[in-house]
Amino acid sequence: MYSEENQAGNSLLLRFEDVSLAYGRRVVLQNLNFSLHRGDYVGLVGPNGAGKTTLLRALLGTVKPHSGAIHSPRSVHWGYVPQVQTMDEHFPFSVLDVALMGRYRQCGLLRRPSAQDRAIAMRALEDVGIADLHSRTFRELSGGQRQRALMARALASQPDALALDEPTNDMDISAERATMELLDRLHSEHGLLVLMASHLLNVVVNHVQEVALIGRGTLALGAVDDMIHSERLKALYGVDVTVAHLGDRRLVV
Repeated sequence: MYSEENQAGNSLLLRFEDVSLAYGRRVVLQNLNFSLHRGDYVGLVGPNGAGKTTLLRALLGTVKPHSGAIHSPRSVHWGYVPQVQTMDEHFPFSVLDVALMGRYRQCGLLRRPSAQDRAIAMRALEDVGIADLHSRTFRELSGGQRQRALMARALASQPDALALDEPTNDMDISAERATMELLDRLHSEHGLLVLMASHLLNVVVNHVQEVALIGRGTLALGAVDDMIHSERLKALYGVDVTVAHLGDRRLVV
């Protein structure tokens, strides 16, 4: 049985029922049965090529189920934050221009952004802490600042949920920590569903509330304490894994 609410009382956004996902005839993931609710904070982890990006695309609606069905009580608007490397830095977009891209769904590509659109984009930049950089060009920013600009673009679209693909990839320790603390705050303050795909286990498991382990063609979703232990991770990655605790942090080695 699927509940319309999770244990925290948050409303159902999406429910996967016996879903299989494929590219052409090649089935990538199968027998997916899980629910996502407003306010969930989920990490997608698994070996390279296991299907993390495929699942993200299914959530965003760009990959349709090969079989089964994805149900939603209402239309869900996703704010998508791609990997920083996908943004062409050679175009002279300002940071505000990047945030305003999040308003295209509301105002259309051919209409100039209104004063309200600009105000919403500026609030999004304030939310991610880079409003003071609004007139700088995107290509001038550091990797961490670029990631924040892309988060602002997603927030400016006023989404129900955020989906992030490798949000801390290629960042140094300081930028990685700042980015994850920002995600924690956005999740807490906005009450959004936040779902991030990452290969960095030690980053993910110390921030999210639930983990989806993706491998061998399927997915298992549960609380971090239930999913992150040596036996499960050894079965997933095919190598010996130790999960230790250092103060209040988990360490996966």
